[in-house]
Amino acid sequence: MNGQNRDNVSIGLTVRIVLKADQRTGKLTEGVVAKLLTNSKFHPHGIKVMLNDGQVGRVQEIIVD
Repeated sequence: MNGQNRDNVSIGLTVRIVLKADQRTGKLTEGVVAKLLTNSKFHPHGIKVMLNDGQVGRVQEIIVD
């Protein structure tokens, strides 16, 4: 699934995000979505979310179990 479309991202999903500090390296952080921070339906760099542990970043991958 695509992390650029808000419809694909919902609270409780396990995702991999890129943190602001890791944008240059592309290092991904895995976690569970606690809050959606992007209001628009689409964002080319990924929907911005807050994870359960408070980290904020843009969704790069959605983990499907």
